[in-house]
Amino acid sequence: MIMHARNLAIEKVLGREKYLMSSMRHNQMEKIFKKYEMGDYSWYTFSEANDLAKNFGRGLRSIGHQPKENIIIFSETRAEWFISAMGAFKQSIPVCTLYATLGEDALILGINETEVRHIVVSHELLPKIKNILSQCPKVKSLIYFPDQLKETDKSGCPGIEFFSFQEIVKKGDSYIIDDVPPLPSDTAIIMYTSGSTGAPKGVIQSHSNLVNAIAAFGDVLSPQADDTFLAYLPLAHVLELIAESIMMIYGVRLGYSSPLTMTDRSTKVKRGCKGDVSVLHPTFIPAVPLILDRIYKGILDKVAAQGPFLKALFKYGLEYKMNWSSRGWATPFCDWFVFRKVKALLGGKVRLIAAGGAPLSPETHNFIQASLGCVVIQGYGLTETCACATVMDQDDKSTSRVGSPLSITDIKLVDWEEGNYRTTDKPNPRGEIIIGGENIAVGYYKNPQKTNEDFLEIDGRRWFRTGDIGEMDPDGVLKIIDRKKDLVKLQIGEYVSLGKVETELKTCPLVENLCVYGEPSKNNVVVIVSPDAKGLESMAAALGKSTDLSFEQLCVDKDVEKAFLDRLIEVGKKAKLEKFEFPTAIYLTPELWTPESGLVTAAFKLKRRQIQNKYKEAIERMYGA
Repeated sequence: MIMHARNLAIEKVLGREKYLMSSMRHNQMEKIFKKYEMGDYSWYTFSEANDLAKNFGRGLRSIGHQPKENIIIFSETRAEWFISAMGAFKQSIPVCTLYATLGEDALILGINETEVRHIVVSHELLPKIKNILSQCPKVKSLIYFPDQLKETDKSGCPGIEFFSFQEIVKKGDSYIIDDVPPLPSDTAIIMYTSGSTGAPKGVIQSHSNLVNAIAAFGDVLSPQADDTFLAYLPLAHVLELIAESIMMIYGVRLGYSSPLTMTDRSTKVKRGCKGDVSVLHPTFIPAVPLILDRIYKGILDKVAAQGPFLKALFKYGLEYKMNWSSRGWATPFCDWFVFRKVKALLGGKVRLIAAGGAPLSPETHNFIQASLGCVVIQGYGLTETCACATVMDQDDKSTSRVGSPLSITDIKLVDWEEGNYRTTDKPNPRGEIIIGGENIAVGYYKNPQKTNEDFLEIDGRRWFRTGDIGEMDPDGVLKIIDRKKDLVKLQIGEYVSLGKVETELKTCPLVENLCVYGEPSKNNVVVIVSPDAKGLESMAAALGKSTDLSFEQLCVDKDVEKAFLDRLIEVGKKAKLEKFEFPTAIYLTPELWTPESGLVTAAFKLKRRQIQNKYKEAIERMYGA
């Protein structure tokens, strides 16, 4: 791979000067909250970053790691993650990725299945690895990314060698050896999925797969040399890995961040300090729909707090901008007068947001594009396709579509009779999406049966059955309309697309996240909601509820439940959902659905099975009612 990058930005992650720790009491439980006081970004030049990667790879060889021997990286997104992977690639060492949010069982599965001797792990996640080492007998050493402010505890692991990232780099600097660059067909990544539909699977991606995906995306995204990319999505997700690789090749600055330190109001930023976007001023931000939904609701809350006049002005400006933008006209005065402060929430210079991972509602798409004065595009791909399938053209003004096939991909639709989707449907062909191309993964690691089920060869070309249902518009642009596993046939004979209903209902300002459930033996669907705390409290106040009631008490209040369900139905009517798609009962949970909860993946996709198991009794009560 040829790289001509000028600078690679590397933030001193999790606190750029010092952090303060405070505690507060909440519901009789002591919770400790860390707040960070942060300074400016520090930067490595491309040459410095390349030397670090080269020496890290050689350092691995110095401790006995062999080419084509697997190594695991288990860490949050940070510069050392990317540099470690590049160093491993230089020595033909396959990198196995595990999401930082995986539970112990999934970790043990990944570690033992890949038979690794060495694990690269962050200071923060080291305790999770130490807890399971007794069940991973082949592990011999741990390479850790140190914390800036704390010593790393290396005790309690008899027989395990510890090396810091810097120690491995130093070993490599003095280790004279011939590098072993990979062949195109060699394994680059064994990327474990997030487990949204079951146990995580290891997807084998070759260097050829990655390079083809990087080239195709780069042609469409066309990053500019003066861009600044906000790197915060999980690097264990192929989309972030591909995106960061593209930015490196095009000479774009990479600034590392975290959802917990991203904005001035993020939970780990000390009051009065600037969040990452206010310092970095990114121009290019990748996002998943849930993040954009939260930004959307956050902007609305901030505007509403300014009073009725400014709220009305914002609404008028939004409608004005959407009207003229849809005709291809710029609105410079409106952008400055109405949206200047809104744009500042993400640093003030964002020009492009690329969304993927799940459907983005038209309402959120249009709102973000108008209020932030940037282009929002959607793309479509899977881990098995190296995130590569389709991307919207930046001049496409439509919503609910994911673009046309990239230069290296072929897409065809296949009839799915059970769901009543056929390529002969009018006005447009519909069916299961099958993707072919040089980006299609080799298969699932040590799982030939599943590989044979999902992958196929046709005339020497490799294809992947996605399980997603698509519709192809006359202009060759794809629309994702369903997912086979998300489709439920109710007793009345009607099919409900759970994902489609969720996408629309999540635009309700009261919702933090939600999951729609349909029982095939019933005639209706129900919904489990993790509500937005401020929104719920405001609604409760409007209902005349006592301000002494806690968030947990509001969630079980029958009047609040009814009012909440009524609001969801209003949103559903606005989105023109069918009558049978409206939930008839609701359960409000005070639990926040974070990746750490095990109810959503690191990319914030719902883990339906886990949600249904956790709230089984609530679901039974809703159907009983």
